[in-house]
Amino acid sequence: MSTVHVTDATFDQEVKQSDVPVVVDFWAAWCGPCRQIAPALEELSEEYNGKIKIAKIDVDENPNLAASLGVRGIPALFIFKDGQVISNRAGAAPKASLQSWIDESI
Repeated sequence: MSTVHVTDATFDQEVKQSDVPVVVDFWAAWCGPCRQIAPALEELSEEYNGKIKIAKIDVDENPNLAASLGVRGIPALFIFKDGQVISNRAGAAPKASLQSWIDESI
């Protein structure tokens, strides 16, 4: 399963009501660090297929979600489980670091 693009309108269904934990990536097309971690998130999405979901939210197109979670810089990553934030981190990181963070959180 590849990453899922989520909007303000689909957030509740795709993230809060998900049967599996969801890693939410707040990003923007102009953000260099966001583009840097995108391939790692795609790979992790495939590796965790069925165990977690990775969702991407463009902050330029969906500013309300970012504001409601207090996102001040991107990339900002949140892990939701059972509709609640259980962990978050900011900034780019190598794939191994992202994988370790996900494993420790879920």
